[in-house]
Amino acid sequence: MTKRPSPLWYGLTMTKVSLPLHGRWATDNARGLDLAGRGLEHIPEPHRPDLEALDLDHNRLTALPDWIADLPGLRFLSAYHNDLIEPPHVLAALTHLEVLNLSANRLTDLGHSLDRLTALRMIDVGHNPLTTLPAAVGSNPDLAYLYASDGRLTDLPGSLSQLARLTYLNLADNQLASLPEWIGDLRALVELRVSGNRLERLPEELGRLSDLRELHALNNRLEALPLSIGGLTNLRVLALQGNRLTALPDALGELTALTDLDLRFNQLATLPKTFESLTALRRLDLRANALKTLPSALAELPNLERLDLRWNPLDRVPDRVGDLERRGCVVLL
Repeated sequence: MTKRPSPLWYGLTMTKVSLPLHGRWATDNARGLDLAGRGLEHIPEPHRPDLEALDLDHNRLTALPDWIADLPGLRFLSAYHNDLIEPPHVLAALTHLEVLNLSANRLTDLGHSLDRLTALRMIDVGHNPLTTLPAAVGSNPDLAYLYASDGRLTDLPGSLSQLARLTYLNLADNQLASLPEWIGDLRALVELRVSGNRLERLPEELGRLSDLRELHALNNRLEALPLSIGGLTNLRVLALQGNRLTALPDALGELTALTDLDLRFNQLATLPKTFESLTALRRLDLRANALKTLPSALAELPNLERLDLRWNPLDRVPDRVGDLERRGCVVLL
């Protein structure tokens, strides 16, 4: 399941409390309340209007308690792995909320629950059967992390283009057939995950993401990469497993910071000569392609630690590949 920041990431103190048989809960002066993992279907009001963090993970809630709307200072709210069905309208009152985790529920729609929230820094709505994301997500100028994986999204609201500080975007395992051109406006992105969709191409605007370090686009329907991919000059990880690539652009050689390149289970018959420029490359996976020959330049890659060539119809392996093994690189044939 999706990893997300804990309350401690925000300097909040969580306190475990015991459920009494009668009356109110006994609480102390801590600003957080941890009720995770109790199997609760209903939660009585704790009468703590000063709460800043509330953890309701791993219960059986079908709706968020109404009293949450009476916590004006709440900054952290997590209801991961419950049975939430209806849009959580009580969120509208939480105008100071910074972290919201509603992942692993049964939400199909968030309605207008986020319309008044503008201070969010992290939103996790992954592992829900959501068909859309509300446009209000784009109204959070400090949003840095957006998890929306494992849903039923077919498109994205244009308002997301306003997220100038977004560093992490996870849209994996949805039903996206394309990425919008405005993806190139998210200039702060460091990690982009779009694996497990129906993408047939990546937009040329992707090349404007010069701070991107990881791009995960495996298990799609990609037949080619954009020529602009050379603009991703800080890219470290490029995962393209399980697509329909038959060739790679020469611009790939401009990714001189790349350390991990996964191209297994594609249809590549050749590799570009510019591979020799990938001097930072440490792991290269070429399993299950259509390669018959290899450029001798592979043996020149000074930092290569692992080269996987299995399940290719290679006519011969360049003699210099043996040089890689002699200097300690693991070569799998």
